[in-house]
Amino acid sequence: MDVGELLNYQPDRGAKRLRAGDDDDVDDPRSKKVGRELARHLERDDSEDPSGDRKRILEKLMDDDEDADDQEGEPVDESSVKKMILTFEKRSYKNQELRIKFPDTPGRFMETELDLNDIIQEMHVIATMPDLYHLLVELNAVHSLLGLLSHENTDILSFKDGLLSIIHLVDLLQELTDIDTLHESEEGAEVLIDSLLEGQVVALLVQNMERLDEQVKEEADGVYNTLAIIENMAEFRPGLCTEAAQQGLMQWLLKRIKAKIPFDANKLYCSEILAILLQNNDSTRELLGELDGIDVLLQQLSVFKRHNPATAEEQEMMENLFDALCSCLMLAANRDRFLRGEGLQLMNLMLREKKMSRTSALKVLDHGMIGPEGSDNCHKFVDILGLRTIFPLFMKTPKKIRKVGTVDKEHEEHVCSIIASCLRNLKAQQRTRLLSKFTENDCEKVDRLMELHFKYLEAVQLADKRIEGEKHDMVKRGVILDDVMEDEFYLRRLDAGLFVLQLLCYIMVEISNSAISQLQQRVHQILNLRGGSVKVVRHIMREYAENIGDGKSEEFKESEQKRIMDLLENF
Repeated sequence: MDVGELLNYQPDRGAKRLRAGDDDDVDDPRSKKVGRELARHLERDDSEDPSGDRKRILEKLMDDDEDADDQEGEPVDESSVKKMILTFEKRSYKNQELRIKFPDTPGRFMETELDLNDIIQEMHVIATMPDLYHLLVELNAVHSLLGLLSHENTDILSFKDGLLSIIHLVDLLQELTDIDTLHESEEGAEVLIDSLLEGQVVALLVQNMERLDEQVKEEADGVYNTLAIIENMAEFRPGLCTEAAQQGLMQWLLKRIKAKIPFDANKLYCSEILAILLQNNDSTRELLGELDGIDVLLQQLSVFKRHNPATAEEQEMMENLFDALCSCLMLAANRDRFLRGEGLQLMNLMLREKKMSRTSALKVLDHGMIGPEGSDNCHKFVDILGLRTIFPLFMKTPKKIRKVGTVDKEHEEHVCSIIASCLRNLKAQQRTRLLSKFTENDCEKVDRLMELHFKYLEAVQLADKRIEGEKHDMVKRGVILDDVMEDEFYLRRLDAGLFVLQLLCYIMVEISNSAISQLQQRVHQILNLRGGSVKVVRHIMREYAENIGDGKSEEFKESEQKRIMDLLENF
């Protein structure tokens, strides 16, 4: 067996939890790279010590192989895990001691790096026993692992002079925090996550990602696994998203997303993590806005204005960025940044270009214009001739929309919501321009409005019939229908089409209260022809008014309810 084979050879480390896509028969490219780099290092050192370090390390490799063969088949229990952790602590301390003593002579601490790397590889077996995670904390192993992540010597984080690399540490942490593993033992997982967060793990991981060169495949894999650690912890404990974003993660994600490098799996993963951080979290939304993140998102999405994503993965990234933008627009301050960054113009162009981005652009416009905070965006939308774009989509659901997996209801919901927001927020000249659209071509848009009204009324009536049947059966069985159950039934009705029906009724009531008499006459004419009823519309709108809230202040809720009831009086 020659030197290269010895350096590339990896003894069996025992049981290990496999990640998706792992194959026992495929060699680990990282171990091969480590071997190649170590071989080059030994070749460089031959002139200094032709027999010392080289001979000692090769003997150590063969000894470790023999020890691994002896230990193979030994049961892994609490005692063996304790022994493993204590061995790690000793080797970590010895490595640091020699590094401090011989900072300019890598050959003097190379053997200790080999020892330390071996024990880190062996510790992967702990990921199969989350109920023993508390030992990692009690025996200070978590603190030591994080200490290695924050090592000041950059060579410990690369393949240049040392064998130990951040890649191995990240691999270990990724397996320890695997979400399926964490859920196997909630108690052990809580202890581990608490200890990692106490040690500022996210800040350390972000610092290390800054040092990695993604042009090197192994280091790009290290970035991917680092993001997996963050995703695992965020899924297990969503509350840490704010802290993670503030520890430099948000800034790094934005920097990585806007980097001018070809699309890859890491950019896709960054977009996914960004969308996760922004879900239901005003703190992270505000932070993104302060970091000019709205402009970054708009710049990245502008690519898809005239071009469809080249692959399914790139399409997924596009959707993640649109989702992140929608989340950001839930914060009023970000709507101003969206307006100043000409986000409305970009979304309007996407609607006209008829590419894959059109559906998501509709969703963004909906989020940016809804509620009183969207007033400025509504006025600007009319100024940039957005009504010429939105009403053709209202009149007919595009066929291409169906091809990309979007159902008609989602498309019609966003279009109706945009028109309803405009009716609520527009004043003076812009409102007049909107209402005049409904009178064009013999009130064809009113006809379409009523067509959609009866379509969704029928769908809701069918859903109500099913729900009433379920309620009747539950009462027969003696089940008491509490407020929680009633809320669930209401959500089911909204999903069945009630929300779109409420928007359609709101538009009907708004245009009927305008000064244009022919609009109200046309609405009532079609209601009578189709056997509809003003009472049904009023009932739907009263139910809508009763359920207004969604986190708004009590004052807003009362004023909005009063405004809707006043509109109904004149309907």
